[in-house]
Amino acid sequence: MQSVEILGVPVHNIDMNGAAEAICAFVDDGSPHLVITLGTEMIMAARRSVSFRELAAKAHLVVPDTAGVVWAVRASGVPMKERVAGLDLVLHLAPLAVEREWRLYLLGAREGVAERAAGALSAKFPGLVVAGWHHGYFSDDAAVIEDIRAKAPHILLVALGSPRQEQWYWDNRKKLGVPVGMGVGGSFDVLAGELRRAPAWMQRLSLEWLYRLVQEPSRLGRMMALPHFMLLHTLWLLARRRTHDS
Repeated sequence: MQSVEILGVPVHNIDMNGAAEAICAFVDDGSPHLVITLGTEMIMAARRSVSFRELAAKAHLVVPDTAGVVWAVRASGVPMKERVAGLDLVLHLAPLAVEREWRLYLLGAREGVAERAAGALSAKFPGLVVAGWHHGYFSDDAAVIEDIRAKAPHILLVALGSPRQEQWYWDNRKKLGVPVGMGVGGSFDVLAGELRRAPAWMQRLSLEWLYRLVQEPSRLGRMMALPHFMLLHTLWLLARRRTHDS
């Protein structure tokens, strides 16, 4: 898979079908694979954290979760195929899970949210097996790991917030025995009805961030990562152009 580096963080130039095909291969392989759904906030976090930057480089699949990442890749001169949002990827994988008899496990969010998200997925995709779920406010890793091992899922969806969700799966991947661990951020809240997703027209105009900000004004500080990211990437592009022209 072709990857592009954005401010030191790799992202694969892949579309939704390609991402699903890669995950199918990961499940068939059976060994642990980390899937990162990369947003601009995560890139900014990786700039501050060497450990997260190194983890992103180790990931088996890094998809462009937000419009800002897609913009950055295209601004670099690479024709990025499309945005692959984490929630959309989950919904795309669900019918494949039914067809291939995969089991899912949902880990994260507040008490009760993962369970309601599991119920919503099962209702939307009859035959889908959500083998288990657990909220994200736990202090005993061993008990959670044991429950996941006992349920033996093929895909573990982790909603602990980044970079904790990616790091938790990576650190425990051998104990878990799950072929695919994928960070999905706030997807459980949307699936459970805790948050509404932006209308399709706002998604097409890359305004999903604004819709979420209206629902969660407390995210304003975190949202400032987007203009900062765009400024840094623009400066990087200008510096690269000057170097190329000289």
